[in-house]
Amino acid sequence: MADNWVETTAGDLRRWADERGEKVDGQGAHLLFDLAAREMGLEGPDALTPGALRALLLEVFPETVVAGADEVPSVLDTLRAVAAFLGDTGAVTAERAAELAAEIDRLAPEFAAVVAETDSAERQVAAEVVAGLMEADGIPLDDQDAVEEWMREFEALPDEERYARAEDYLRRTEDLVVPPVRLAPAAELADAARRSGLTAEVRALAEWTGERVLTELDELTAADAEAAVAALGLATPRRLPGVEVGDQTDLPELDRLWWAATEAEVIRAEGGKAAPGPALPDLGSGDDERALRVWLRLLDSVAVPEHDPSDGLDAIELVQNELTGVLIHLYEQEEPATPGELADALLGHVAEAYEISDERSLATAVRDALTLELDDLARWGVVEPAGDGGRALTPLGVWGVRELLLSDGFTAPVVGELAGAPAAELVAGLAWHRPETADEEIDGWLASHDVKDAAADLLDVMRGGGPGARNLAAAVLHRVGPEAAPVVRAAQEHPLVSPYAALWLNAAGDPAGRELSRAEYLWVFVDTVAGMLETAEPEEAVAAALVDAPPGAEMREMVDELWRTDHPGVADVLEALGDHHPDKATAKAARTAAYKARSAHAAGNGGV
Repeated sequence: MADNWVETTAGDLRRWADERGEKVDGQGAHLLFDLAAREMGLEGPDALTPGALRALLLEVFPETVVAGADEVPSVLDTLRAVAAFLGDTGAVTAERAAELAAEIDRLAPEFAAVVAETDSAERQVAAEVVAGLMEADGIPLDDQDAVEEWMREFEALPDEERYARAEDYLRRTEDLVVPPVRLAPAAELADAARRSGLTAEVRALAEWTGERVLTELDELTAADAEAAVAALGLATPRRLPGVEVGDQTDLPELDRLWWAATEAEVIRAEGGKAAPGPALPDLGSGDDERALRVWLRLLDSVAVPEHDPSDGLDAIELVQNELTGVLIHLYEQEEPATPGELADALLGHVAEAYEISDERSLATAVRDALTLELDDLARWGVVEPAGDGGRALTPLGVWGVRELLLSDGFTAPVVGELAGAPAAELVAGLAWHRPETADEEIDGWLASHDVKDAAADLLDVMRGGGPGARNLAAAVLHRVGPEAAPVVRAAQEHPLVSPYAALWLNAAGDPAGRELSRAEYLWVFVDTVAGMLETAEPEEAVAAALVDAPPGAEMREMVDELWRTDHPGVADVLEALGDHHPDKATAKAARTAAYKARSAHAAGNGGV
């Protein structure tokens, strides 16, 4: 049905223009008709009202079409031609055609502003994506020739491939975000690095080795390897029982330390000879930055060993290959994790990533191997006992794992780093925080800003941001002191801010405070759930929204009213309630209301 009227009307428009010798962007008109039909549900050109036109230009078009600010005049001219065509052919009354033309002129400045803002944001995102793709391909961004060559090759790819690569990059970017952490002062971290077991063992190995003849693989000979283990008092639980030492690799604990020492340049091993490396003095250096840098290189080596899966991995090698996942698990957890919990998480990943023939035997071997790794990490100062049999990263471990994550392209926020940020950055950053660290971040931000300036900046975010940003900004605003009352009062005229300003003023006991009207209350409910839907799964968002929602019949009555709410996200919110509300009657009412909301929106007369 939709396709029929879109195609027919677009063809009629072209013929109408040709008969009058006028130019019209037929392809652009077809796109606008298609948006009206598919995104708004209009069943014919006669359904195009001034209200529907407003929704088309200010909501549907910016969300659906990638357009530059320079294309705005063409879009408006096309719509003016459509309005004239509809009136001239009798598809709508002459009065309706005049109303449409007048509405186009009224909407022009606002439409231009919306497209310009969207265009700017899209260009920035596109630039960030392109830069990220280049870096992923190993292109230095400061190498202009390499950048230009990459761009030529990228632009020569089919559209589908370019879009697929961009989407894959964005998905990976979203996955590469970890929760904020608190970092100990650099002096404390450096002192912990100097005192760590990892530093002690590597330093002892380097000093014992001194200048020594190595094998052709730049390793210790079998005799020297055994002598080193004895001299260092190094436990070797991973050594295969009854196997004579043929080379250094038969003593896995020593082999791991050796390569860590050489990769960190604590030992220089080349040309069959060993000698103290240039980084050896840094391990005990009073320079905090140097001490931490060398310790991090050691951690990188011991925590990320490289075992080739194609050679067949035993349980020890498999666990070592996946050790970074264990460390990230500890980094992300709010509470300490027991060895059993860590093993279960590791085994779950192994089951997905590897082909396993004997799961029961492997599970036992993996648990034993993980115990050895956790013991090593504890001795090296990375992990410590915590809670009831749990394990947690030490402050040095938190710092080290974060540095490794950053080097792998993760976004790894630190509590307190938003204190001096603009309000928009604060609000964006809070999305990654847990409640307790968010509170700390907000307190730090408020402490570093003048009360009235803080309120004004937050209100600006609420005016220009989406529901999620508005919700977070409103939450921060409620922590601002009563001195901000004049600023909040002045913001009451803006439709997106007015309900939140009223709530703030009412809570502050300000004379301008008032109770929300029923329509405002419903709008705030929709705005809150819409904000949750931006970052949470619908089921989670609905569960969170229902915590403070009215019970039973009162909630069903509220759902019946929601579809009239003048909020662009109301249909999505109602659909989420319809899919996930635990009460069947309320869920059914929500699905019905969602249909009404979409129909009203399409007709351009929704809202209160």
